[in-house]
Amino acid sequence: MKTLLLFVLTSSLVSAAVGEKSIAYQEGDTELEGFYAHDPEAKQTGKAVLIVHQWTGLSENEKMRARMLAKLGYHAFALDIYGKGIRPQPPAAGKFAGKYKNDRKLYRQRLAAGLAQLKSLATVSDNEVAAIGYCFGGTGVLEIARSGMPLAGRVSFQGSSGDADGLAANRESLKTKLLVLHGADLRFVAYPGAVHAFTQKGAQNENLRGAAYNATADKKSWKAMQDFFEAIFFRELRIELPRSLTGLQFFTFRIAMSGGRA
Repeated sequence: MKTLLLFVLTSSLVSAAVGEKSIAYQEGDTELEGFYAHDPEAKQTGKAVLIVHQWTGLSENEKMRARMLAKLGYHAFALDIYGKGIRPQPPAAGKFAGKYKNDRKLYRQRLAAGLAQLKSLATVSDNEVAAIGYCFGGTGVLEIARSGMPLAGRVSFQGSSGDADGLAANRESLKTKLLVLHGADLRFVAYPGAVHAFTQKGAQNENLRGAAYNATADKKSWKAMQDFFEAIFFRELRIELPRSLTGLQFFTFRIAMSGGRA
């Protein structure tokens, strides 16, 4: 009996410690390495989020976002577009990003491979998954939307909206809800005072014109993303129950939506 109890306690501690890990996977002949985060101690949503990296490849920034999402109760997977160990820095990063922007079919293949990996890790269906992306990755999220992958929703942070010849979106392919968050360097301004890469904490160190981290815009856009996820994944039902003759008690129930619709 003592042996059994010790085994159960040990297993429980090991399980609780599993929070994040690097994930090796492939797309065709290319080796890729993503990052998976899940917090078993957080209140679980039963949903998952795919993260698409910016132009320097999978970095600590995307891993940080994965951990933040895990603490909110999501399974989070930061995919790898470029390949295992390929993490270019500016200005070389532009060449790598350009390769996929100029070959949208290859870009879509890598995005689909990351999505398949997330669904395998989290055991979720398309309508239980959202995708977010930053800069180059924001473009990737828009490309996922154009391709018609039927996810619950997508959030693009500072992504380029340009499409490729023959791969433009149409009413049939857009089967999702979309949130686009941009800085003030674009005409449709969401966050005054913010410029490109406003969510990238190291952007101010890259000496790039028109790119800088903005803590206020980062915080507000992250909150906008959370609200968006609440809208596509859940709805709240507030019920008033009599507690006494002098007051009411309020109960809020968080109900998962079927099909990812609010």
